Amino acid sequence: MNSLEPVFTSLRAAHEKLAQENRAAKDRALAAAAAAIDARRLEILAANGRDVERAAAKGMKDALIDRLLLDGARIDSILEGIETVIRQEDPIGVVRSGWTLPNGLFLEQITVPLGVAAIIYESRPNVTADAACLAYKAGCAILLRGSQTALESNRALTAAIKSGLAAGGGVPDAVALCGLDGESDGGHGEVDQILTARGGVDVVLPRGGKELIRRVADNARIPVIETGEGNCHIYVEPSADLEKAVDIIENAKLQKPGACNAVETLLVHRDTLAALMPPLAARLAARTADGKGAPFELRCDGLSKAAVGAPPAGLTIKDAVEADWAAEFLDYILAVKTVGSTVEAIEHINRYGTRHSEAILTSDLRAAEEFHRKVDAACVYVNASTRFTDGGVFGFGAELGISTQKFHSRGPLGLEALTTIKYRITGSGQIRE
Repeated sequence: MNSLEPVFTSLRAAHEKLAQENRAAKDRALAAAAAAIDARRLEILAANGRDVERAAAKGMKDALIDRLLLDGARIDSILEGIETVIRQEDPIGVVRSGWTLPNGLFLEQITVPLGVAAIIYESRPNVTADAACLAYKAGCAILLRGSQTALESNRALTAAIKSGLAAGGGVPDAVALCGLDGESDGGHGEVDQILTARGGVDVVLPRGGKELIRRVADNARIPVIETGEGNCHIYVEPSADLEKAVDIIENAKLQKPGACNAVETLLVHRDTLAALMPPLAARLAARTADGKGAPFELRCDGLSKAAVGAPPAGLTIKDAVEADWAAEFLDYILAVKTVGSTVEAIEHINRYGTRHSEAILTSDLRAAEEFHRKVDAACVYVNASTRFTDGGVFGFGAELGISTQKFHSRGPLGLEALTTIKYRITGSGQIRE
């Protein structure tokens, strides 16, 4: 296993240089990086094709292959994200507040870069570009540690980004990828090196499943910003518009089932079961797992199973077990539980949820307000799909992940997540007595 110490040293030096760059210089370099990705589009897609082929041969499930896949539209989305980041204000050097002490000292609180960041992530090659451009705009150097399943895709993207930064007069050494050009070997031991790199890395962000996040949180000796798993819920209250409810649930589950903001558990008020479950089952059966007849699976409690009746073709129903309420399936599976009130739905969510994204479908303003006030999550929706929890959708251009923590940053992590503060004090000869 190669040592990452030279990489840490290079990133630190690059950060010190990048931190002095103004907005115009950073934006110019990012524009050149976007142009390089566009110019190398075919090369990137070919690399991604090899990753996808290997993943399919190893039996990776379809929803996870979808997370790995790049195509022309997803490259366009990456480029649009970088353009949005470029248009945003520089988060560095912002004076948040200022005041004068009785002794005449003038204090200012200003934003500064966090320093050297590392992100450890699974499969999604778009994270390579998202994290690199956000870190660069925030004046931070970043070490990208993706998964082996996306290694060729990440190499192609990172090579394009670094070449673009260089062409744009930027600081290409501010971006490094484990496993790129001999910088490291891509092995699992790199994670341990990153997690114990005190003085080399200022913050680490895990982005992936429960096991990755837990490993990072349990073993890190450096600060961690956790991006949480997504056991997300939708609660259908009796006053909900059920036609819209079917559309919203379908979107939240099937638009991208491998995403952390996809719904995993449906909570249905018992007075709504008979009207909701048959049309919902028919809709989910019609939208089968791979479009070729693979079945969608419901894991139901007794009442919701009875409300469905005989499942339509393309749908299987299993009896739910306790573990299903806490599961992040990331697949064409939806758990369904019957509840008797909004209070019961909230209690279930706060017990089993991961504090990510939760939704209520209702026409009752009091129920909506109670749900908003009492549900403990980074994002709480009324009458909308949970799939909107996303840095790009929120206007950040890209995201480092979705934080379910309650300090520093919460929800989609944009530029501000990679900043901290400095106090600037100006005096005229004051001394402390």
